[in-house]
Amino acid sequence: MQIFTIEKNEFLTYRNVKGYYHQYYTGFRNEGNPDFVNILKNTFNSESVEKLNNAKGEVINALQLDIPNIIQENKLSNCMCICVPRAKALNTYSGRQLLFKDAVSIVSRRLVNVIDGTSCIIRTENTKTTHLKNTTLENDGEMPYIGITNDTCYIDTNTIQGKNIILIDDIYTKSVNIDEDCIQALFDNGAKNVIFYSIGYTRRL
Repeated sequence: MQIFTIEKNEFLTYRNVKGYYHQYYTGFRNEGNPDFVNILKNTFNSESVEKLNNAKGEVINALQLDIPNIIQENKLSNCMCICVPRAKALNTYSGRQLLFKDAVSIVSRRLVNVIDGTSCIIRTENTKTTHLKNTTLENDGEMPYIGITNDTCYIDTNTIQGKNIILIDDIYTKSVNIDEDCIQALFDNGAKNVIFYSIGYTRRL
């Protein structure tokens, strides 16, 4: 696990935020890349149950290794794990496309003194899926803009308020700003502190 800083910008105006990642993401099928996160997205809803279960297991293993270390290193209490929501409205996905969220929920419930907050941010309106290119799959909705999380999601303010939050995503890519906007939304809705974690951190080769 490596540490980095998510710096303030027009999407994240509150302050710099500490981030962690499990490994570099260098592109699907590149040597050493965590391809399991691509499989678990199951964008076209075509992955086999076996592949999905194996990929989910990889995510669970990474989370179980890293999240306790983040909590210990930052001396977190009253800690909640929340997922960055997928780009489309939650009700447009099948259960087999929501297994990353399931993995985070499973690990949150296994860990002592950790709250499962995977239902605290729910996408209710479609946004553009930023990683989709050269596909016939419908990709409606807005590209990331300042405040898109607050505008297109249900956020459980009462549950988030006053909590130390670990915000979890599958891949972090600097300049996309979805994660930055989601962090700002958490602060806007009363989070005490936010630490970011992703399985993959995009490194350009």
